[in-house]
Amino acid sequence: MEKIIETERLYLRELNINDADFFYHLNLDKDVLKYTGDKPFVDLNSSKLFLENYDHYKKFGLGRWAVINKENNEFLGWCGLKFSEELNEYDIGFRFFKKYWNKGYATESAKSCIEYGLGKLKLHEIIGRAMKKNKASIKVLEKIGLEYNRDFDFEGNKGVIYKTK
Repeated sequence: MEKIIETERLYLRELNINDADFFYHLNLDKDVLKYTGDKPFVDLNSSKLFLENYDHYKKFGLGRWAVINKENNEFLGWCGLKFSEELNEYDIGFRFFKKYWNKGYATESAKSCIEYGLGKLKLHEIIGRAMKKNKASIKVLEKIGLEYNRDFDFEGNKGVIYKTK
């Protein structure tokens, strides 16, 4: 599988059907989904269908990418850019298995995605959204160089939007 981005400890590649089990279990953890507004997959097959139908790579040339530990090829989670047609904007997102929290993986992968988006893809702006209560994600957005822009309604919760400088 082709590496899209490589960092000191990680590489990012397209998600594929072989990631369905990881993807399914990642989205089962209530703590992982706590501030996302997402619901867990109903079953493993739902995860497979999602990945089979994920068309962002072909449509937009980017997407959410699998984050893999270079040392042991372990799937840690995902990180990447997403284009929203209805909002006409690109955003950064990330989600990791809990056992990989507080190890710098979100910051390392998200920073590399911002650099890739602004540099290689020549995007003019990338935003990051988070629920106001999600202090860990807000900290990552700040560490990767995004600045607070405004508050917004995050599916009935208080949210914040950060933007590239």
